[in-house]
Amino acid sequence: MQFKNQKPITAGQRHLIRLNNQHFNKPLIKQKIKKLTKMAGRNNSGKLTVRHKGGGHKQRYREIEFFRNQERTAIIIGIEHDPNRTAFIASAYDIKSKTFFYILAPKNIKIGDIIKSGINGEIKIGHALPLKNIPLGSYVHNISLRETKPGQLARSAGTFGRIREKTLSYIKLELSSGALKFVSPSCYATIGIVSNELKFLTRSGKAGRSRWLNIRPTVRGVAMNPVDHPHGGGEGKKSGNGKTPWGRPVKQAKQRK
Repeated sequence: MQFKNQKPITAGQRHLIRLNNQHFNKPLIKQKIKKLTKMAGRNNSGKLTVRHKGGGHKQRYREIEFFRNQERTAIIIGIEHDPNRTAFIASAYDIKSKTFFYILAPKNIKIGDIIKSGINGEIKIGHALPLKNIPLGSYVHNISLRETKPGQLARSAGTFGRIREKTLSYIKLELSSGALKFVSPSCYATIGIVSNELKFLTRSGKAGRSRWLNIRPTVRGVAMNPVDHPHGGGEGKKSGNGKTPWGRPVKQAKQRK
C-alpha cells in the first residue's frame, strides 16, 4: 500500500497524508448494503449520550459476516473500502450455495484466493476455524469470545491476536495492544492480520475532514465557564483536580497503607 501524493496548492493539502485507494473495486454486493441512519450521539429519547458526534457525510452500512462457523468454501472476488471501519473488506462468492457475502480483508489477501471456514479449514490466511485447531504462535483476528457469538476482538485495521498458550480448557491470546485474553478452545477466529496496517500514519490535514467523518470539535474544560465544566472559570489556566464534565474525579485517590 503506497501513499498518495498531493500537490500542496491549499493549506489543507499541505499536511495531508492519504493512502492510495485507487485499486479498490466498486461495491459489488448490493443486497448486503443497507441504509444507515446517523444518531449524532443521541439515544432513543433524544438525549446526548456520546459527545463530539454530529454531521458527517452520508454512509451506507455493509453487512459483514463475523460469525464464520459454517462449513463453507468461497473465492475472493474483490477488495473494497468500507466507510464504517478502518479495515478493508473483501467480497466473496460461496461456490456451494452460490451466494455472496462480505468478510474483513486480512493482510496480503488477493482476488482469486480460496477461503474456507469450519472445522475442516486449512491453516491459511483468511481461513476461519476453531482456536484449538490453529497452531501455537499463529496470528489471528476476528476472534469470538464465546462459541455461539460472532467475532469481537481484533477487527480494526492492523490489529491481531497471537496464540501464546493452548490447554484443554482455555487458549491464551496476546493482543496487538499487549493485553492478554483467555478464551475457550472452541471459539472461532480467522487466520492472519487485519488489513490496512498503515492506517495510523494518515493525517487529515484540516479540521473539515474530521467533520466529514461525523467528528465534532472537542473543547477543553479550562476554556469553558464555571457553569459548563468543573475546570471552567478562574484567572489563568489553572484547572485544579482533574474531573469529568459531570464532576467525577478522573484519577483514583491514593490508597493508604
